[in-house]
Amino acid sequence: MRINGVNYWLWRAVDANGDVLDILVQPKRNAKSAMRFLKRLIAQFGNPRVVITDKLRSYFKPIRDLVPCADHRAHKGLNNRIEGSHRPTRRREKILGRFKSLHQAQRFLAAHDQINTIFRPRRYRLSTTSYRHAGDDAIDLWTGYATEMTA
Repeated sequence: MRINGVNYWLWRAVDANGDVLDILVQPKRNAKSAMRFLKRLIAQFGNPRVVITDKLRSYFKPIRDLVPCADHRAHKGLNNRIEGSHRPTRRREKILGRFKSLHQAQRFLAAHDQINTIFRPRRYRLSTTSYRHAGDDAIDLWTGYATEMTA
């Protein structure tokens, strides 16, 4: 993504269900950046069983060092779930008229992806009744958060 004419990399971790676990906007895409992002993920969610990445060579050493027992898969097409999760970000970025700073992008994307997970349940996985209940639960949850924040 471009912010004020400078290229930044959007690092995104997605679980097996397609829900975004964490997001990080960084100026570089090297082994040090990968190490930083993986440490952050492992601290928050524990060691993964399988790690799927694109074919960037910078991933191999950090994954081997931090999670030696994980199965690292880097093959064309395996990371489609991650690439697909970029689509809402691109749409939001276009509507908002681009991000103005790195910190604004980080704050907005991290918060918005967590809220998006709650309010957009995977429709294809749910029956109609379950989908309606999930929507009602999300609205109740949001109402509870809103009242808690104002009190």
